[in-house]
Amino acid sequence: MSTQTTGLFVLEDFEDAGKTDKLPERDLTAGRTEADWIRTFVARPNKDLGRDGPVCPFIGRGLEDKTIWVAPEQVADRSVLELVEVINSYKRVLLNSQPTDGDGATYKAIVVLFTDLPAEDAGVLDDVLQHVAASSYEDDGLALGTSYRGNGVPGIYNPNFRPFTSPVPFLLMRPAVISDWKFFLDDEDWFNRWARRYGAAATQVLAEELRTLPWRESG
Repeated sequence: MSTQTTGLFVLEDFEDAGKTDKLPERDLTAGRTEADWIRTFVARPNKDLGRDGPVCPFIGRGLEDKTIWVAPEQVADRSVLELVEVINSYKRVLLNSQPTDGDGATYKAIVVLFTDLPAEDAGVLDDVLQHVAASSYEDDGLALGTSYRGNGVPGIYNPNFRPFTSPVPFLLMRPAVISDWKFFLDDEDWFNRWARRYGAAATQVLAEELRTLPWRESG
């Protein structure tokens, strides 16, 4: 099954007719909608977030470096396993894209945008994650996540904040980072994956976090 692995766009491309003239109108509209959401929500602070800074702490550098790519895909009537194949194709693209090492490699990501997937059917992306998330993390060092209207996954610092509710359903892939432990704290299997991945460095990170908390005073 062919996949549009060469059709990667940075946000600015969706305002440049010369770079998107071959895109179907559905994909172009979805891309512009998503680019606007990333700029106005993901890349900005939010009073409900529970911490300072933008909703995604890595977004600024990625946008500046132009290493956040949007990949429009039409997936109507594809099975979960076919969608897994689509995601695996983009994983290979991300792993081989520049930069592949150094500080800048942390800030690259691909947003696979499902332009014809209705929000009410977007839960299928969570089924896709069940097939690819663990192996992607353990074998490839990639963290995957979904975003769509109605996604009930809460934010880390405010359980009433829902940051993963993009107007167009997508699956995000990005390099794993050591601070991801905050996403895994309530999931023993995933926390253990994180601990195995980072080893002694994981202990140091947790110790640094504990030093900022008043847990000694409550003993």
